[in-house]
Amino acid sequence: MSTGVLPPAGDWIRGISIKQPWAACILHGDKRIENRPRPWPWRGWLLLHTSQQTDRAASRLPQVAHAIHGHDLPTGAVIGVARLTGCHQDPDSAPPCGPWSQPGQWHLELDDVQEIPLPIPARGQLGPWKPTADLIDQVLQQLPALQP
Repeated sequence: MSTGVLPPAGDWIRGISIKQPWAACILHGDKRIENRPRPWPWRGWLLLHTSQQTDRAASRLPQVAHAIHGHDLPTGAVIGVARLTGCHQDPDSAPPCGPWSQPGQWHLELDDVQEIPLPIPARGQLGPWKPTADLIDQVLQQLPALQP
């Protein structure tokens, strides 16, 4: 897209709220699958928002502990962006598609993950949500090359 006016807020980007430490595993580890109970039709850029709740038991899993070692785990903030490129579910009795995949869940396929240098406090919600124009502006101040 040219460097003109961006589409209206939320028309090219959505938000996804993820508990810590799972969000940090996407940013700092190799987690490129986000597990969800339902499929998502949205494809495109996602703001990676950390929910207020933390999955403390997950922090003790070796795979997670390795990915988050030495990193802060902010909550209630947008901490990065990723491109949602697909959504699938593993066939019954098939092996998981990857080390982060949970059986019976829908797997959101993430690519082009980028960290926002300074977390942006924000409120999220369940399911894909439309960010406000102000929130998009704050993200673009830190990631000016991000384009629809």
